[in-house]
Amino acid sequence: MTETVVSTTVAAASQEPAATPPAAPALALTGTVAVVVARGGQVPPGGSEAVAEAGGRVLVVGSGAAEAADTLHRATGAGPALEVWWADTGAGLRAGSLAASLAGPLAGADLVVLPASADGRDLAPRLAAALGVPLLAGAVRARLADGGEVRAELARLDDRLLVTAACVAPAVATLLPGARSVHAGSAVPAPEPATGAASTDGAVSSGVVPAQPAGGPVEVLLPAAPAGIVDVEVVDVLEPDPATMDLGEARRVLGGGAGLVARDGGLADVEPAAAFALLADVSAALGGSAGATRVVTDAGWLGYDRQIGTTGITLDPELYIAFGVSGASQHTGGLGAPRHVVSVNTDPSCPMTAMADLGLVTDAGALLVELARRLGVPVPSAAGAAADSAATIPGPRPEDTDD
Repeated sequence: MTETVVSTTVAAASQEPAATPPAAPALALTGTVAVVVARGGQVPPGGSEAVAEAGGRVLVVGSGAAEAADTLHRATGAGPALEVWWADTGAGLRAGSLAASLAGPLAGADLVVLPASADGRDLAPRLAAALGVPLLAGAVRARLADGGEVRAELARLDDRLLVTAACVAPAVATLLPGARSVHAGSAVPAPEPATGAASTDGAVSSGVVPAQPAGGPVEVLLPAAPAGIVDVEVVDVLEPDPATMDLGEARRVLGGGAGLVARDGGLADVEPAAAFALLADVSAALGGSAGATRVVTDAGWLGYDRQIGTTGITLDPELYIAFGVSGASQHTGGLGAPRHVVSVNTDPSCPMTAMADLGLVTDAGALLVELARRLGVPVPSAAGAAADSAATIPGPRPEDTDD
């Protein structure tokens, strides 16, 4: 997830001295490889897709890199994450120092692919500058072509225009989340793995790429950044506010569709914008973020940064609750693979309810109002009577009530 980093700008030489790395040749990666920056063991949005685009080869850095590397490998069943290396670089992104540390190991790579997540977009230009290679930002496809050329299709004008760009390899590219399927064929073939030497602490530092014949991620050691790099000093890392965080990184999402403000529903007498403000308040009370369908954002009831779908934000949440969402393919195409889906809709046959783990056939507006009341969230005064008449919400069972 995206965290707020409280920092000041300093030269790298003024930071705490780095531990002396083992006396061994630096790790050297060749061909096409993805670089994914983890936060607290979480894979960022688009991380799996960047790995697939790189042919299943990925170097995971950041905090909790081991956990994120294992997640990438297990979640894809050893494909597309065929070869996974990781190096924990600590909490908070120091893009300048990390780019300098990665420049050596990636000097022989023809194409480096990063997800266009918050950290990926921050690291990519510094890495391209450290390597002295072009940056292809905002790509929906990037691959090595014949003749040592890198070709990419870049999304421009709010994804309404695709521009084909080409340059001589090597290059760095950022891949937009949702640009491709994780399980589609790899953009490039994975090369034959080479062997590597393990150090006494189990990490690998070798002049060649360490092999993983059994499919397990391998820890590697990155060289220390040279002194004098102007970079941030991380003072503290603050957890994000679910109400305002990047929707693509939210773990719980409450989505609203046009059915939330149906004319005969519990929020019929409430201004649509106020109804979706209530959805956002309830989402925050549940530790989640609010999202919406394209119809809602086009009407101006929520901002476009809250739009879920193939032309909006691509999600990968643990829980998605859809209030009055019919489930059009444009919307469900941006849901990713939620662990749990709940649909609240008066139509028991709508696509959203059909794909849900739990379907509640009732008025979405009335249920949202009752949920707000039980969570102590202020409800618009006009919603009271309408919600009471729109649906009957059962109370707790007797055995669940405290004596």
